[in-house]
Amino acid sequence: MLGRTANGLYWMFRYIERAENIARLVDAGLRMALTRSGAAEDDWDGVLQSAGVREEYDLVHDKLTGADAIDYLMRDRSNPSSVMSCIDFGRNNARMVRTALTRETWEATNECWIELKALLGKRLKAAEMPDVIDVIKRRAGLIRGAFHGSMLRNELYNFARIGTFIERADNTARILDVKYYVLLPSVSAVGSSLDNVQWESILRSVSAHRSYSWVYDAEYRPANIADFLILNGQMPRSLAYCYEKIVSNLGYLGKEYGERHAAHETADAVRATLQTRIVKDIMDQGLHEFLEDFVSRNNKLGQEISDGYRFYQ
Repeated sequence: MLGRTANGLYWMFRYIERAENIARLVDAGLRMALTRSGAAEDDWDGVLQSAGVREEYDLVHDKLTGADAIDYLMRDRSNPSSVMSCIDFGRNNARMVRTALTRETWEATNECWIELKALLGKRLKAAEMPDVIDVIKRRAGLIRGAFHGSMLRNELYNFARIGTFIERADNTARILDVKYYVLLPSVSAVGSSLDNVQWESILRSVSAHRSYSWVYDAEYRPANIADFLILNGQMPRSLAYCYEKIVSNLGYLGKEYGERHAAHETADAVRATLQTRIVKDIMDQGLHEFLEDFVSRNNKLGQEISDGYRFYQ
């Protein structure tokens, strides 16, 4: 398969996943802001940092406000990671590899772009955000569902899935970091009703609130939530689950092409870390430090996949 096609599929699904996860990050920020009595700007500073666009935001805006942060993350075309930018990039990549996609997948992608272009064509009010975020999550799910239900399980499928799970792992780590590193008001709040509401908000933002209660029939505990979102291989947005899928799909590519690349070794090493660590080790190391290291290794893997499979425009 041409590197151009592999590149298009990989990035199409990275951008679709990123659009949904930026919306989830905004949702986490909105839920956090509702629990805070202090300056809401601190919440949005954390969200922008976790999205990796804090410095870029300052180039466009003179001061930080919740309304401007939401607008920058949701619809600002100068932000390449805004939801609208990601949907544009995802559709453009889909159009580039149109002949490699089923009709159902292309139509779901195009309809997503049409609806969100209309919804995000104007500045949004806070009261509109929950409905808009629900539309983004639903449309992204329809694209994945159409693709999963209609595509051959060949190298096209594997590159798309790898893109999805590399992006998902990155964003789960960032959303978890919002709580641990930035948004917790103070050590005195740990274990308080405020702390519990914030943890519930984080779980809801990654669609894990109910499933967490199935696994841990107890109150919100930082170590349990970290364990659930990092190490639980049954949770579809956990880091462990994402890397099981990445290693599996890279393995299929290795068999298909009869060769392994540096990406295979990196993915195996990250999966091994997630399989052998226990949450106490991670908490003792420092969760923020663990997540920073994970994001760095995940980015390295993305570059190695691009190099190994000769992606190009």
